[in-house]
Amino acid sequence: MHILLTNDDGIYAEGIYAAYKELSKIADVTVVAPESEQSSVGHGITLFYPLFVKKISLKNRFEGHAISGKPADCVKFAVSVLLKGKKPDLVISGINFGGNDGCSVFYSGTVAAAREGALMGIKSFAISLNCFDNPDFSTTAKFTAKFAKWVCKNTLPDGTFLNVNVPPGKPKGTRFTRQGTEPIHEVFEKRKSPHSNHYYWMGGKMPVHRNDNSIDTYALKNKYITITPIHSDLTDETFLNKVKNYDF
Repeated sequence: MHILLTNDDGIYAEGIYAAYKELSKIADVTVVAPESEQSSVGHGITLFYPLFVKKISLKNRFEGHAISGKPADCVKFAVSVLLKGKKPDLVISGINFGGNDGCSVFYSGTVAAAREGALMGIKSFAISLNCFDNPDFSTTAKFTAKFAKWVCKNTLPDGTFLNVNVPPGKPKGTRFTRQGTEPIHEVFEKRKSPHSNHYYWMGGKMPVHRNDNSIDTYALKNKYITITPIHSDLTDETFLNKVKNYDF
């Protein structure tokens, strides 16, 4: 099995190393990741700036390539240039530091890298650890390797990839879930610079908790590992069928 491993936290992040450590026990792993953190860049790609590539050798960790671009760039470049068009068996993006459940799938560079793999016809999944301080990636890394073997043995529909979120601590189990659609509730904190200029820092409030383990956001808060199938085709088929015969 050949795995392409990437992320949006950057090639020096602890999460990608934890994933590599476990995945390298079961597969050949090619690491191609951004040279610096690219969180919340979505599915951006680099068109108007050159891409710089550096071979990285991290002692006692791994060798990989650092790209001066975004997560989707990493997948494109890895397959087209480094692998010379030969597709890996699997694209894995992560382990992200922080959850990517619900509407975060639209903003997340981690999720975008997995989506890029799916668009290229490669089995792909994104995986995130839902905590924001003192992360312990060991349990998530072991699950990543176990899940990678399962994905490789099973068929995914064309254009579908999997978005996985792992709670901190000991999970209760796994749940296949729907993507939550409650929007992130932004908070803009007004501050003043040392030069007396006002600026704003965006934060967010978590959605109100619901006891619904069929939705990723709530099952994750209830300590389940959530696995959400995401399709790259965003067409609203129901509405399309209602309006497709209209002629303006």
